[in-house]
Amino acid sequence: MGSHNPTMWIYLFIFALSTALLSLTVVAKAVDLTFVTNAVQKGAVCLDGSPAAYYFSPGFGSGVNNWVVHMEGGGWCSNEEDCVERKSNFRGSSKDSVQMSFSGILGSSQQSNPGFYNWNKVKVRYCDGSSFTGDIEAVDPAKRVFYRGSRVWFAIVDELLAKGMNKAQNALLSGCSAGGLASILHCDKFRDLLPSTTKVKCFSDAGFFINAKDISGVERIKAFFEDVMVTHGSAKNLPASCTARLPPSLCFFPQYVVQTLRTPLFVLNAAYDAWQIKNILAPSSSDSSGAWRKCKLDIKACSSAQSQTIQGIYIKLVSKPVAGKREIMAEGSNWMALDERLVGNSE
Repeated sequence: MGSHNPTMWIYLFIFALSTALLSLTVVAKAVDLTFVTNAVQKGAVCLDGSPAAYYFSPGFGSGVNNWVVHMEGGGWCSNEEDCVERKSNFRGSSKDSVQMSFSGILGSSQQSNPGFYNWNKVKVRYCDGSSFTGDIEAVDPAKRVFYRGSRVWFAIVDELLAKGMNKAQNALLSGCSAGGLASILHCDKFRDLLPSTTKVKCFSDAGFFINAKDISGVERIKAFFEDVMVTHGSAKNLPASCTARLPPSLCFFPQYVVQTLRTPLFVLNAAYDAWQIKNILAPSSSDSSGAWRKCKLDIKACSSAQSQTIQGIYIKLVSKPVAGKREIMAEGSNWMALDERLVGNSE
C-alpha cells in the first residue's frame, strides 16, 4: 500500500467485540452547541442555511495542548430531492441546538478514556450530507439548499486554531460512519493546517466504505457516491493526491485515497458491517428472491457461501477479517479497549 512512499503509515484495526469485553461506568458530560463566528457571512452553512456549529469541551491539566476533533456521521443526500428533505431535520440544520453528552473517545472519565480524557474535545455537527466535501456557490432561490460542507469544515477548523489548536502538541482527527469517511478524506488537509511540530493522526470508525459490486454484479455504491459528488460539487475538494491519478468518482472511496496519504491513519471497521452488507453487497433491489434477508438481519443466519461472499469484499484490505460492531469510538463501554492502541502508538 504505497510502498513507494515510506513516510505513509496505515494501521488497519479489525476488532471482534462482545458484551463481555468490558464493563465500565460511562461518565457523560453535557456540552453546549457553539456556532461558528460569522459563519453565514463566510458561507459556512448547513443545507438549510443555518450556521456551521460544533460542540467543544476544553482540555485541562497535561491535556491542555492536545486535541480530538471528532466528526459526526449520518449518511449522505445524493440529489436535490433528498437534500431538500434532509435540510428539515438535524442532519441538515444546526437550528436544533440541544446539548450533547460526551462519552467514549470524547469522555472526561480517566477510567474509561485514559488517553484522551483531559484533551480538548470537539464534536463537529454534521449537517451538510457530503462528508464535508461540498462547495457550490449558487443557491436555487426556490429550493434554498446550500451545498457548503467543505466550507463548514474549514470554518470550524479555523475557529479551533484560533481557540488554541494552533499550539497543539498532539491532534487527532476522528469520525464515525460518514464522519469516519470525512476523517480519511480530510486527513492530510488537517495535517497541513497544523504546525509542523504537532503530532497528527487520523482515526476512521466505520467509515471505510468499499467500492464493490453487489451480488447482481452492479456497482450501485459507486453510482450513489458519484451522485453525491455531483450534487454537492465535491470533486475539487477530494484529496488531490488521489484525483491526480484517478477519476474523482473513485476518490470518494478510502481504498483509493489511503494509497497516497502522508498522515498516519488508523481504521476501525467490522468485517460484518451491517450497513455495507445491506446497502453495498446485498441491497434489496439486487435480492428479489430474499435469499439474503435473514443473513442481513443476523450474521449467524448467513450460509457458508454468504459468509464467504461477505469476507471476499474485504479480502484485499485485511488478512484476518472478523465480525465486529459498527461505530464504537463514541461509545464509552467499548472505547477503552482501543484507547491504549491508538495513544500508545506514537510512531
